[in-house]
Amino acid sequence: MSRRSVFRVVPAVLAALTLSAVAAPALAQAEPVAHAAATTINVTAINFKFKLSASSAKPGTVTFKITNKASGISHDFQIDGHTSKMVAGGKSTTLTVKFSKAGSYNYKCTVPGHAALGMKGSFKIT
Repeated sequence: MSRRSVFRVVPAVLAALTLSAVAAPALAQAEPVAHAAATTINVTAINFKFKLSASSAKPGTVTFKITNKASGISHDFQIDGHTSKMVAGGKSTTLTVKFSKAGSYNYKCTVPGHAALGMKGSFKIT
């Protein structure tokens, strides 16, 4: 290699090394993408009322685990336009809902007359 070609290559190599030295620390310090945590809320149906293990959650995916402790009476759980399967006494099911905005979301049992008897409430996304 001639002296002249070495002088042409050296600036290009130095520029590449400088760029990688500047970019490498920035890449090493990149933060991982945050994902909303999934939340599980236990819902117990008994005596024409619902008992929730928590009354609120953060935005993201919420799984409601519905357990019907009322013998002989089936119930379901509806929130934000999503309805669980009908749950017979002594059985359980789940309903997963993704909440993207904060607010209050009403829930109820859709069996005729059950909400009027007290199977309703409000769940908050904060």
